[in-house]
Amino acid sequence: MTARLYPEEPEFEAAAERAVVEALRHQLPDDAVLFVNQRFTDWRGDREADVILAWPGVGVAVVEVKGGSVSLRDGRWWQTGAKSKSIDPVKQARLCKYMLRNYLAQHPRWSRGPLRSEHFVALPTTVLPEGFTAPDAPRWLVLDKTDMHESAGRIAAVLRAVDDQPDPPTQEDVDLLVDCLAGQLIPQRDLVSGLAERELTCEALTKDQAKVLDLLRNQHRVEIRGGAGSGKTWLAIEKARRLAAEGKRVALMCYSRGLAEFLSRRVQQLPPAQRPAYVGTFHNLGIGWGVLPGSDDDSDYWENFLPTEMVSLAAALPLSERFDAVVIDEAQDFAESWWPAVLAALRNPDEDSLYVFADEGQRVFARQGRPTVDLVAIDLDENLRNTKQIAGTFSSLAPSQMRMRGGNGVPVRFVQCSTQDAVGVADDEAVALLDEGWPPDAVALLTTGSRHPEQSSRQQAGQEAYWASFWDDDDLFYGHVLGFKGLERPAVVLAVNGFRDEERAKEMLYVGLSRARDLLVVCGDLEVIRRVGGEAVVRRLVGSAAA
Repeated sequence: MTARLYPEEPEFEAAAERAVVEALRHQLPDDAVLFVNQRFTDWRGDREADVILAWPGVGVAVVEVKGGSVSLRDGRWWQTGAKSKSIDPVKQARLCKYMLRNYLAQHPRWSRGPLRSEHFVALPTTVLPEGFTAPDAPRWLVLDKTDMHESAGRIAAVLRAVDDQPDPPTQEDVDLLVDCLAGQLIPQRDLVSGLAERELTCEALTKDQAKVLDLLRNQHRVEIRGGAGSGKTWLAIEKARRLAAEGKRVALMCYSRGLAEFLSRRVQQLPPAQRPAYVGTFHNLGIGWGVLPGSDDDSDYWENFLPTEMVSLAAALPLSERFDAVVIDEAQDFAESWWPAVLAALRNPDEDSLYVFADEGQRVFARQGRPTVDLVAIDLDENLRNTKQIAGTFSSLAPSQMRMRGGNGVPVRFVQCSTQDAVGVADDEAVALLDEGWPPDAVALLTTGSRHPEQSSRQQAGQEAYWASFWDDDDLFYGHVLGFKGLERPAVVLAVNGFRDEERAKEMLYVGLSRARDLLVVCGDLEVIRRVGGEAVVRRLVGSAAA
């Protein structure tokens, strides 16, 4: 459990504040919010609330923090650190509580009325004497050093017990409070611009990964491994661009048609001199060389016949049609039988550049295979593209733990339903997102088992037309997790409607949970998700109490 934090990386004015915030943050559920050093200004002056806790279903707590040794003598509070001084933490906490109430009452977007709230004093380095109490500070109002390990529970008990207070805030109330204090909940009229801003932020973070390529500029054969959201696809395109800019003939390839279409569209945005000579699927390269196309249902054609034919045809190609470098995205999808054809595509199979980008956790197909040449292995350890709430849902499924840098967002939504009803429930959730104001081209509905009927209908027009619809802006996109690797949408509704291959169910769940950038809605049976993904995923989806 980790509460959202605003600002994301606060500058603490004292170590005592950090101690209180960290204690609370790790005791609170994911849907709770902590504001640090929130300043209020009105006609009475300027005040700063050390900590504001907003907890759906519980209430709002305003906490004044005092470090050092704090004591109450002759009716006055004293703080002793480098020097001794008179303080009034209870008054400070109470004033900040009322300033918060007044601020919300006057805010043009606040429409919820008063919130259930209480003020507290936290003394993380002081142990109060047994039997402590004061007229303005009953023991339940003050958290001392001995209370830090259960500070969230102490606050919750008080908020639940207060009399003559409004009902506790809902999740919607807390999200609106975030909007009013931190500007994180964007009004629907500004949703499109807000999504664009998030995309720019993600792109800026991802471009920081270019330092990896800078460090590897003298290495010609490299495997870059990273979990979902680490920016591998951006790096693959960037490496291909750099190689092409050096005058090399480059092939940028992958397995899935959807990702190939995405790569092609991105490359078209580059200057002509920086575009790879070939961008597309591994198999289409062979078909372009002259291998007769096969049926989608003929697995032996794709797994064995076509790659074998490619090796033969490559040997007869003039050097001008072969490549100085090959860059492969989602390389874990490649079978062992494909790698001889990859190397045969190079002008010098023993020395020319080979860059592969892979995530072993997303090996969703039964085929196995590893590059047949030695590669320098580099691991990416940062998630840059998913919000922390989304990244947290699949972090336990990733091959290695990653630092979450994608920023705070809204909680993941989970809708309990049977496996059989998951698609219908997901339809309702997707429609609700559109009703909330999400642009259709920002939303995707993905399935883990059978295809959505709308996906099947659209594919009747052919795979090229189907994947071209990914960029249409008049309707949401319907897809399957098997074909969506390497792609993302700001909002994803995931229907956990079974799994085509039970042996790969964990990997398919990992892919599905990681495709959303800003908002993830999961529809399915909690017990099925627990069986496939484990307790850690369930806790992240619904909280430890429900788990």
